[in-house]
Amino acid sequence: MTWTLAQIWRHPIKGIGAERLDHAGLQVDRPVPLDRAWAVLEEGGEGGEGWRACRNFLRGAKGASLMAVSARVDGDVIHLSHPDRPDLSIDPDTREGAEALFAWLKPIYPADRRGPAALVKSPAQGMTDAPFASVAVLNMASLRALSQKLGQDLDPRRFRGNLWLEGLAPWEEFDLVGKRLRIGTAELEVIEPITRCRATEANPETGRRDAGTLAALEDGWGHTDFGAYAMVRRAGRVCVGDEVTKT
Repeated sequence: MTWTLAQIWRHPIKGIGAERLDHAGLQVDRPVPLDRAWAVLEEGGEGGEGWRACRNFLRGAKGASLMAVSARVDGDVIHLSHPDRPDLSIDPDTREGAEALFAWLKPIYPADRRGPAALVKSPAQGMTDAPFASVAVLNMASLRALSQKLGQDLDPRRFRGNLWLEGLAPWEEFDLVGKRLRIGTAELEVIEPITRCRATEANPETGRRDAGTLAALEDGWGHTDFGAYAMVRRAGRVCVGDEVTKT
């Protein structure tokens, strides 16, 4: 069976907003362009330069409502929308943009959680949950298997992936660890499975937890992994509908 690239996503601000793409230009040892290019450091979070662990930032595992944010990048501006907030457009590289974002987030982030302290620009490797320049590769068949287990259709945005593949068997993505994939003119090496957190329990339409994804994964397959991290080994352009082959 032919494998194809079914969907492409990026998340300009870590944990806050998903944007669907038709194509992307991948570079060696870099994430999808503008994926996790910014992150909101929480009060008391670890400052400084370079990559930092997800525990330092606002994210959906801590505030489920963040999962309902949609994003769109237009030049230097990030446009954000949420079902419970007016649309917002910011330049993240300005103090005014950061302050506007923090005010916008306040009504939809739990008051008992640490609030935003700074909007930080990510290093070149991005600010994914992995300490390397990762691209998250996910499997549509695994999504359908988990949906069937839960008895409800799961939106791909719950898993904040980058490249969704169609044509694999359920959980076949784990068999690809250590192997390379050619997608369009790019080539990626699959590094390791992605262990999931409570962010996946939240519905991206409502921002409310309505699915026991972690419990279902554990009960059905004995783990809480979904998808795999990859790294770009050969630069190239990827487009929705591209053929995916194992090299």
